[in-house]
Amino acid sequence: MKVLDKPLVVSGELSWLGGDRLERRVDKPAKEVSTIADGEVTQERDGRKPRTFSLKRAPQLKILLDSFVALLGGDASRLDDSFDVHLGRDADRWALTLTPRDARLVKQIASIQVYGSGNQPRCMRMNEADGDTSIDMLGELATHMPAEPKLEAVIAQCGGAM
Repeated sequence: MKVLDKPLVVSGELSWLGGDRLERRVDKPAKEVSTIADGEVTQERDGRKPRTFSLKRAPQLKILLDSFVALLGGDASRLDDSFDVHLGRDADRWALTLTPRDARLVKQIASIQVYGSGNQPRCMRMNEADGDTSIDMLGELATHMPAEPKLEAVIAQCGGAM
């Protein structure tokens, strides 16, 4: 994020709970649980009251939910309804680029890229319209995240720009 001096490294787990429900558990730097379910987002942080708000107030979370549910549920139709989909391949590596179809969402999220090898996704990169980038390392790759990563090194580790 442009407001940060260095990348913010967050450690935890993202789980698909079935249907249109996701849960994000953060262990570091501070414990937090965020759940998307039934059109609402609930955030719980240590020492604070839970906060709930409508998913309509957070279009980037809605697009994240749509992409995860469609990808993990194998719902190509839902994916195609919400995104222009492009698949790039280079030997065993692949990159799936999702560009939101909704012009209002494009003002928030320029694209989402999922990089993988074989049948395993390695990371997901969300490119926001304002130039901010968020990268989620997945599976085994997440266990090798350096404490103070450099964006270029993380992108290369994910699978590079294909």
